[in-house]
Amino acid sequence: MNIPANLKYTKDHEWIRVDTGNIAFVGITDFAQSELGEIVYVEVETVGDKLKQEEAFGTVEAVKTTSDLFMPVSGKVIEFNEAISEKGSDDPTLVNSDPYGSGWIIKVEMADATELGSLLDAAGYEALIS
Repeated sequence: MNIPANLKYTKDHEWIRVDTGNIAFVGITDFAQSELGEIVYVEVETVGDKLKQEEAFGTVEAVKTTSDLFMPVSGKVIEFNEAISEKGSDDPTLVNSDPYGSGWIIKVEMADATELGSLLDAAGYEALIS
């Protein structure tokens, strides 16, 4: 199972990677995508919205189930990855094939970077899924 050390993780299987300043990328973990199976649709209708930590920002739909996506930190959703949307390249399977790279889901402007301290590091996340 791929669990990059440079990311922070939620108990709900989202990851966050700080890009520059208070801007961060968010997606679902390799474990989450493998448990869900083939991703067929990702819906995010919260672009432009300010959400609190642990609030739902969207959903991911797999062949057999739909799952909510939760904010790892409070902040404003500033971008949805069009490469995984039906408006973009229509390839939600990027979430399966490259969950930590081109399969990212949203970009967030963090309101309080100290909330990162409440998240799991790679070792903590690995313990959670073991």
